[in-house]
Amino acid sequence: MYTWFCQVVILEKGRKGIKMKEKFFNWREWLIVMGIIGWLVACQTSPEVTSWKPASSPLTTHWGKKVSPQNVWKVYPRPQLRRKDWLDLNGLWDFAILPVNEGPPQEYQRQILVPFPVEASLSGVGQKVTEKEKVWYRRFFSLPSAWRGKKIYLHFEASDWETTVWVNGQRIGTHRGGYDPFKFDISSALKGQGDQELVVAVWDPTDKGYQPRGKQVLEPHGIWYTAVTGLWGTVWMEPVEETHIEQVRIFPDIDNEMVRVKVNLASPQADLNLKAKVLEKDKVIAEKIVSPEEELILPVVKPHLWSPEDPYLYDLEIEVIKGDQLLDKVKSYFGLRKISLGRDPQGRVRIFLNNRPYFQLGTLDQGFWPDGLYTAPSEKAWIYDLNVLKKLGFNLIRKHVKVEPRRFYYWCDRLGLLVWQDMPSGDKFIKVNEPDGQRTAESAAQFRLELRRMIENLFNHPSVIVWVIFNEGWGQFETEKLSEWVKKLDPTRLVDSASGWVDRGVGDLKDIHAYPGPAMPSLEETRAVVLGEFGGLGLAVPHHIWQKEKSWGYRNLTSFTDLTQAYVELIKKLMVCVDQGLSAAVYTQTSDVEIEVNGLLTYDRNQVKVFIDKIAAINHQVRNLLD
Repeated sequence: MYTWFCQVVILEKGRKGIKMKEKFFNWREWLIVMGIIGWLVACQTSPEVTSWKPASSPLTTHWGKKVSPQNVWKVYPRPQLRRKDWLDLNGLWDFAILPVNEGPPQEYQRQILVPFPVEASLSGVGQKVTEKEKVWYRRFFSLPSAWRGKKIYLHFEASDWETTVWVNGQRIGTHRGGYDPFKFDISSALKGQGDQELVVAVWDPTDKGYQPRGKQVLEPHGIWYTAVTGLWGTVWMEPVEETHIEQVRIFPDIDNEMVRVKVNLASPQADLNLKAKVLEKDKVIAEKIVSPEEELILPVVKPHLWSPEDPYLYDLEIEVIKGDQLLDKVKSYFGLRKISLGRDPQGRVRIFLNNRPYFQLGTLDQGFWPDGLYTAPSEKAWIYDLNVLKKLGFNLIRKHVKVEPRRFYYWCDRLGLLVWQDMPSGDKFIKVNEPDGQRTAESAAQFRLELRRMIENLFNHPSVIVWVIFNEGWGQFETEKLSEWVKKLDPTRLVDSASGWVDRGVGDLKDIHAYPGPAMPSLEETRAVVLGEFGGLGLAVPHHIWQKEKSWGYRNLTSFTDLTQAYVELIKKLMVCVDQGLSAAVYTQTSDVEIEVNGLLTYDRNQVKVFIDKIAAINHQVRNLLD
């Protein structure tokens, strides 16, 4: 090594006309110089190593402390339509914030860690963005040589709210929606070889606009939280053939011991066949070949039913074949379960799971993190939350006015937690005694569009059992029409048309909120009655709170013991409601969120604020009342 280094130096210096002695460095000097050169090369070739650090934050999670540009969100993002080849684009991107009417920046003077939103500590920016500003992202990528000649899709798991994309200077398209995954075909904009430039611009009006936005506000206070702007889900690419599987719809049918599968193809052609297999622990238990126009119907004899107590999943493989040629292959999974309304032995309408009355007890789940805001610091953080809820004896979460990336629901499927999925709220409130609101045509169309996307994107997840359209009168309009429309879009699930204040007598559930509660609505002939929110017991844990003063809960307690006992007393009262016909109850909430301290966990997930064994015992007791 010493001789080789000297030769290189002699050659370089020789080109400049400088004579060098053969022995340029002794070994100590050589080690020092090589160390300096290595450091300089690392700085030049790996800016991620040195240029990123989290922005300041009042709290951080222990998963957030482990985040780096090299390890950020490396998991495959679409678990129910998996292909082998994909390219992860998460990591450091060039970044700028400009006035909303300006074009792309002349130069990018900072970087951001994708997929964390701009305002989040883990983005490395941690800066407020107003409706008068637009955020710009840029990065370069190269395609694997094996992808040449294929159609290339660029995927975004989530971006809030209006996202425009350019590739190599060519405008690809714009997407509006803060919660749904979307993609662009970028094949025509790609160069034959070398680096490809990707530029993304995002504008988000937050609470200055009409769009679905959930709990985000530009000025956080009370039950309203920090806004999220820009990319907040994984960005990735994949190659496909011109003819490929675009969508798979899975319809479990436990009554007839089968599963129906509908496959939508992009660019279908003549003489194609679809081949599907159902697998149970790697063993093929059903197989069928049909034409693309036919529906796949696969028998599942003596089905192993999915439930929170036994979240059994079958594997599914689908191929597109033309003669001996395999054009596409995807892997998926499904759970065999049925959600419906039925009558208990006393004749009261209840929610049934797999044809039996099934009481649901869960938490309101906001999906916020102190260091990532909308974006969990890692998948392990999600898994932790869900496992804690399972250990506490819950079988349900109500995902509150937020839609998560698809892998979140994969873990609900796999671990066994039912999900009531809220549509993110937006636009104007109505009061309890007011008629439905009047939206502009643009606002109404955007709400329907994002509602349809939510239902379509989560359709195959067995954990998702209820669609909640409106919450507490927020943005509520055309309640009857939308309830009927959602039921037609997805007749396999229940519809909660209005959780909380403003019931119109439609949908499958009559849902009230009571703090601290509990309480229940009067029984009805055609709808089940549920308690969509209750509890809200507050406990501020020193060193694990967002702010030192003015922490907020519906009722404030002073110790883990007091909080545990207060919760137990609530559930004892809830048992009376269950005996009288209540079908479900949702406790507020999974974790503290910013100013709110009414979680069962602290916001940083460092402390479980109740005694797990005692909470689990009382929760299982109330859940077992219907057995």
